[in-house]
Amino acid sequence: MLKFQSPTGMHDLFEPELEYFAKVEKICQSMADFYGFQRIQTPVLEQTELFEKGTGLTTDIVEKEMYSLRTKGGDSLTLRPEWTPGIARAYMQHGLSAWPKPVKLWYFGPCFRHERPQAGRLRQFHQFGFEFLGVQDPMVDALTIQIFYNILRGLGFRNLVVDLNSIGCSQCRPYFKKMLNNYLRGKQSSLCGDCKRRFKKNPLRILDCKEEKCDRIKKSAPQMVDHLCKECHDHFKPLLEYLDELNLPYNLNPYLVRGLDYYTKTVFEIREDSETGASQGSLAGGGRYDGLVKLLGGKDTPACGAAGGVERIVNLLKAGKPSSPRSPEDNEGTAAVFLAQVGDLAKKKSLKLLEELRAAKIRVGEGLHKDSLTSQMRLADKMQAKYVLILGQKEALDDEIIIREMKNGEQRNVPLAKVIQELKKRL
Repeated sequence: MLKFQSPTGMHDLFEPELEYFAKVEKICQSMADFYGFQRIQTPVLEQTELFEKGTGLTTDIVEKEMYSLRTKGGDSLTLRPEWTPGIARAYMQHGLSAWPKPVKLWYFGPCFRHERPQAGRLRQFHQFGFEFLGVQDPMVDALTIQIFYNILRGLGFRNLVVDLNSIGCSQCRPYFKKMLNNYLRGKQSSLCGDCKRRFKKNPLRILDCKEEKCDRIKKSAPQMVDHLCKECHDHFKPLLEYLDELNLPYNLNPYLVRGLDYYTKTVFEIREDSETGASQGSLAGGGRYDGLVKLLGGKDTPACGAAGGVERIVNLLKAGKPSSPRSPEDNEGTAAVFLAQVGDLAKKKSLKLLEELRAAKIRVGEGLHKDSLTSQMRLADKMQAKYVLILGQKEALDDEIIIREMKNGEQRNVPLAKVIQELKKRL
């Protein structure tokens, strides 16, 4: 018998499997290049308090799953169980709040959780993720969902569905928690063991429980989306309109809460349904975490992001669940085109146009989170764009768009349906 073996739940990776990892990383890199994300690599070890405060003391991760140690100097450190608190810490530590908004960061690397090893669950696993920091606009939520949807589609997954919910904010969530507590109080004895514990600490997590006995109880529970404050309602409604404009298939799931304390407003998961209609489970998920940076000692900073589990995706690719994985060609060079928009209708149409430009492999800069044309033109100038596409309210109504040549200021209107063809000629 061998004296030394890899630790339980931590595997050696060899070339055939690493090729799948490389495919996932390559498509992430391609998406990051197109949307203008910078890669970040945070330390594998962080201060334990960062996760206790950021991820949340009542989460399963902090309560049961963290690998923590005390150094010879007496510091308490933890192996990274997830990326987002480390991203928020780096954002504050390195003054990223001074960068143009939104700050766009992406990552790919290992995480560690002391879980019971089983199919799809490892103690050392890998995640990829994309984070927007500094912008409140629901357009950012839609872009986050679009990015992950595109990555999974690019890897060959087909019957994808976005499960979506809003879990409110610090204004409306306490009232909803009180309502939920009142509903669950007489039903505690029928809950599973974990949910009996959750009832005292975080009753929202009960809505996410997959146990059959809890499933029956939560079906009659009040729903957060019916009790959102005006700010949360006004954030969620345009998000749904953006997803409709993008023709992304979504399902409003009132029981989706995600398991981390920092989430506010939007939460989502993307899953693949089989041809029989059975779900293959979540492939990626995330949401908005507007309070995290402030919670960790920084300034009030809206943020939105998501992550995907690499091993889960690779296992499905190896099992042949989706079609053969394919990677898009890497986009080279800087963007010669900038997309500017003014008005609600124009913003909605811009989202769809941005996706069409990506599919046509035309790299494009954008300022979709900005409403002022002046500030967008300033950004286009800073990016040294050769052409700016301007979509105003009138153009959106007429299904046209303005192409302006930045060097001489010449511009002309072209039908939206022909803008890609026109750009290809010019580029």
